[in-house]
Formats: sequence, C-alpha cells, structure tokens
Amino acid sequence: MSNQAKLDKPWSRMGKIGVLLDSIRFEHSVFALPFAYLGMMMAADGLPNLDKIFWITVAMVAARTLAMGANRYIDKDIDAKNPRTAARALPADLMKPSDMIIMCAVSLSIFMFSAFMLNSLAFALSPIAALVIVLYSYSKRFTWLSHFWLGLSDGIAPVGGWIAVSNTITIESIILCISVSSWIAGFDLIYQCMDREFDIQNDLKSVPARWGNSVSLTLAKIMHVVTVVTLLIVGWIHGLSLIYFVGVAIASLLLVYEHSLVTANDLTRVTLAFFKVNGYIALTVFAFTAAAILLN
Repeated sequence: MSNQAKLDKPWSRMGKIGVLLDSIRFEHSVFALPFAYLGMMMAADGLPNLDKIFWITVAMVAARTLAMGANRYIDKDIDAKNPRTAARALPADLMKPSDMIIMCAVSLSIFMFSAFMLNSLAFALSPIAALVIVLYSYSKRFTWLSHFWLGLSDGIAPVGGWIAVSNTITIESIILCISVSSWIAGFDLIYQCMDREFDIQNDLKSVPARWGNSVSLTLAKIMHVVTVVTLLIVGWIHGLSLIYFVGVAIASLLLVYEHSLVTANDLTRVTLAFFKVNGYIALTVFAFTAAAILLN
C-alpha cells in the first residue's frame, strides 16, 4: 500500500492530529478508563465529586496516550520490519519521530499535573507509574515476562483511581490490581501468538516465541481464572451486592467466549477477541460494579 493510499484513510482528514490519534488508537481510551473508575468508585463507596472524576479521567487518558506514544516511538524500527505493523504512522513516514516525542512530553506533563491536582500520594507516585508504562516497551527485548509487565502497566490504573479518592493504598486496591493485571496479561498472551515467528526471527522475547502458541494460550486461560477469582474476592471483601457478582459471571462467560475464538493453529479471530470482546468485558465489570455500589 502506498503512502498516498494510507493518507486516504478517513482519520487523515484531520491532518497530523488525526494521524497521531489513529497511531495511538486514542478511541480505545474508553476501554482503559473503566479500570481507574473501578478503583475510584470502590474507594468512594459511590461517586466522588466531579472535580475528582474530571482529574482522574484526564490523568488516565494522558497516561494511556503516553504509554501508546512511547511504544510507537520505541518500537518504530521493529514495527517497520513486521508486516502486521509496517503501516503504522512512524514506519510509514506519515509523521516524524519528533512529533511522537512532543506528544509524549505533553502527555507526561498533563498526567503529572492531573496527579498533582488529585492529592499528594498520587503526585508522588506519578513518576513511578510513568516509568512503568514507558519502560514496558523495552521489556520484550530482554524478557518473556513482557506480557505481565504490560498487565501491571494497566493494573496500576485501579490503584491510581483508589489513591486519587482516598490518598491511600489498601489490600482491596492491590487485589484489584492483580485482577486487572492478570486479565491484561492473559489477552496479551493471546495477541502475541500472531507474532511468534516474527519474534523468533528478530530475537524478541515472548511466551509464544519461547514455548509455542499452545503453552501461551493455556497460560492465558490460567491468567483469566486468576482474574475471575480475584474479582470475586474483591466483591466479597467490599461487601458488594448480588448485582456485582452477576457482572463477574457475565464477564467470565465473555472470557470463555474470547478463548473459544482462537486456537494454536487458528489465529484469524484474534483481533475480534483482543479489541471487541475485551472492551465488552471492561464495560460490563464497571457497569455492574457501579450499579452494585450506587444501588446498595
């Protein structure tokens, strides 16, 4: 596909900003926000004031933009070699590396300012959170544990939401972190099966590259069992109503469906499992949690 063809995509009508937003999949921030909102609502036992909700939202979107922007910049040479990612903005020369760096710098500044506006602990921990999400992009170069690093990068979101409201870290927030981390790691184990051969050829570390797709998919199932169990534990500790557990049950069925979409020898529906089903899971867990808290 020529650069001109790529420029004919609908998002390109917004110019450079459109290219930036498409490159980091900005629209998928809606799937990341429920993580932070879970911690926020549990810590507040309801809805906090609008000021808190606003700054948590800004911080979460900024953090995700930073993470995706850093990933696109750090992996630009790897992406150029991979047929699946060669059409991304940087490998396709649709934008300059300096543009991505500027976006990351702006996102980092907004993230840290938002944390400052929330409370002292959120601000103190914001540089650590930024390091975790940025350094993840280097992890595949030296460890097959990169899937779990990605899980932690998203798993700290509910802890961040909890801290933003309470200015403390509790055992519930840590268990919630484990739940989200295992969920993200699980579906990344599925997603990375598509790049097994590429990872082997380019000396990149991943579970599929080291042990094969069958092991990776089995480990993904184990991670998602951890997800469900920890969600149940959180609901029990927090004393949430039956509504919450109905939501966890629906999410569990969605996870089962997600795993039914892929096999070690058939990865044609991984994209469906990765984006659509996981978006439904995030929104389902948040919606039923919110209902359980607000109707309690």
